[in-house]
Amino acid sequence: MFLHQHPYQPFIQRDTKKLIVGTLPPPRFSVGELLEKDVNFCYGSYYNSLWLYIAKIHDLNLRYDNSQEAIDERKAFLIKHQIGVCDIVASAEREKIDASDLGMQNIQLRNVIDYIKKHPSIETLLFIGGNSKNGPEYFFRKHIKEHNLKLELVSNEVPRIHQFALCHSERSEESKNNEIPPSLGSFRNDKRIIKTVSLTSSSGSANRAIGSMPLYKQLKASNAEFNTFDFRVMQYREYL
Repeated sequence: MFLHQHPYQPFIQRDTKKLIVGTLPPPRFSVGELLEKDVNFCYGSYYNSLWLYIAKIHDLNLRYDNSQEAIDERKAFLIKHQIGVCDIVASAEREKIDASDLGMQNIQLRNVIDYIKKHPSIETLLFIGGNSKNGPEYFFRKHIKEHNLKLELVSNEVPRIHQFALCHSERSEESKNNEIPPSLGSFRNDKRIIKTVSLTSSSGSANRAIGSMPLYKQLKASNAEFNTFDFRVMQYREYL
């Protein structure tokens, strides 16, 4: 049995507003066996393509290699746009060493709610994948039950949007340590509404699901050159 541990700590700044939430990078990132075009950072798998979509949307000329420069480029983008990354799975066991979410067993989740509480600027969670079994939204729904929270549907159109209310009863430790003023929500006696957006997975395994979507079929019918890459760029543009 292979123990698949997440190789990266959450990447969150004091002013982060949006948080990308996925599951786990491919096992090769956990054991340091990167491919030539992989980047040793969140969503660094060249075959995941999230950074390819971001580069297209923002007209970025990103490096795709194992260099520190490639990592720094991605960190700079996230910081500039007040976006963080906090995948929800801390570790899982696998019988087969691959990147399949369904292959994960004995899953240990990160306390995403705690990270949100510690960072009062966070307003939106961007799930890179929907509510299918072992997807990020699926795990998040299980996670928030432990905190007596639940998602409320806002829009059932793809990408589906939900929200939940986070009530505060005390000042966070981060607020105390960094002396964040009450105007930034450091005193936990109000209610925060956190929005969640379930984006179509950036993994190539989601291409079949995209192909079956009525909207994709409609766009493909009107433009034969329209493809799944274009569909994700269209969808992600509003949120990333």
